[in-house]
Amino acid sequence: MMNIWDQHFSTTEYVYGEQPNAFIKDYVDFIKGYVNVAAYAEGEGRNAVFLASKGHLVTAFDYAENGLEKTQQLAKKQGVTVVTQLADLLHDELPVEKFDAAIMVFGHFPMKQQHAVFERIVNSVKPGGRIMMELYSIYQLPYASGGPKQLDNLYDPLHVLTWCQPYKIIHFFTGEQIRNEGTLHTGLAHTIQFIIEKES
Repeated sequence: MMNIWDQHFSTTEYVYGEQPNAFIKDYVDFIKGYVNVAAYAEGEGRNAVFLASKGHLVTAFDYAENGLEKTQQLAKKQGVTVVTQLADLLHDELPVEKFDAAIMVFGHFPMKQQHAVFERIVNSVKPGGRIMMELYSIYQLPYASGGPKQLDNLYDPLHVLTWCQPYKIIHFFTGEQIRNEGTLHTGLAHTIQFIIEKES
């Protein structure tokens, strides 16, 4: 049965564009040397393909088969290889301590389940590994630049900072950013960014 994200990605165009998220692109050197990378809630594959082009071995996880198919098409177009895996991050088992690093860009989950998803992603990374995310904050609602229209699917910066506290915080930012990513993320937005490292 087709879910909402399958419907979202059922176009020939890449609704979030083919270029990587600006945060991932600008901070990719922070995972240089972290070879095996998971890209969670990866959608149509723009970040996974970018990381593969930088020499990473990338596994892209998403809930939408359409998104994973478009990931493979984009990887082929760019001449790189990305492993794709259909996964519901709320319910399916994820690998444990398998990856050197993990990313997630604008993964939308109900507020009550966000911390559990965060924990599962962190657990999928080996000790000494790094996790990078950019998320829409609760202050995104008034902006007309994309993201969920329900407060419940946005992230509270204070909650996210609290989740990061047990780890080494390499980068943490919340505030306005310009995002021009396809037709659905366009203009001034309010985001949360972080890079954390697990203890070795």
